[in-house]
Amino acid sequence: MSNTVSFEGVAVISCGTLRRELTQLKEEGFLNPDVLLFTAPGLHEWQPELKKQLLNQLFKAKESCGRVVVVYGERCYLDPRDPSGDVDWLLREHGGNISRLRAKNCIDMLASAEEREAIAGGQKVYWLTPGWFEYWEFIFKDFDKGMANETFPVNDKAVLLDPFNMFEEVLEKSPEKILEFSDFMGIAMEPYPVTLERLKKLLAQEVQSAD
Repeated sequence: MSNTVSFEGVAVISCGTLRRELTQLKEEGFLNPDVLLFTAPGLHEWQPELKKQLLNQLFKAKESCGRVVVVYGERCYLDPRDPSGDVDWLLREHGGNISRLRAKNCIDMLASAEEREAIAGGQKVYWLTPGWFEYWEFIFKDFDKGMANETFPVNDKAVLLDPFNMFEEVLEKSPEKILEFSDFMGIAMEPYPVTLERLKKLLAQEVQSAD
């Protein structure tokens, strides 16, 4: 990935599920926006709150930057009154020089559909990112045992796309956290190492598309 990509003059707004990834890219010097803002993680489970927080962050971003890049998947928001009202519709309604990463969701930002197919090896997988693992108790706080049974055990396993060796660190320091989440899901969880190159590519494509 070229180091010539610049995010100067740009505000980046992301779901908090990807806070660790974007913070890492900022610390590495790849991501240098004028403003980096986050909403709470996993708000796709609470659509009105997602809309409220995203719009609030958009107002803040546009106060200081003329260009805004939103790190959200296309179907993370769906208007409760109209299924065609997705994230892009919400951004168009807000107006201004705003665009969104070309990805379906945060999973797709770390590994493409083709990559995930190869990783799955024919098994049905419930995909996770570090943010999903870190914030799962908040994201699934409204899930009872019945909802969990309907959601997770239809999969063969859960796979954590892991750019940080997070699974091994937790396994060494607090293995009970892995067991607790696996018990909640009713399926085993395993890590798969990935890099942040796909996320960097998507970010670069989006900011360069406005140049």
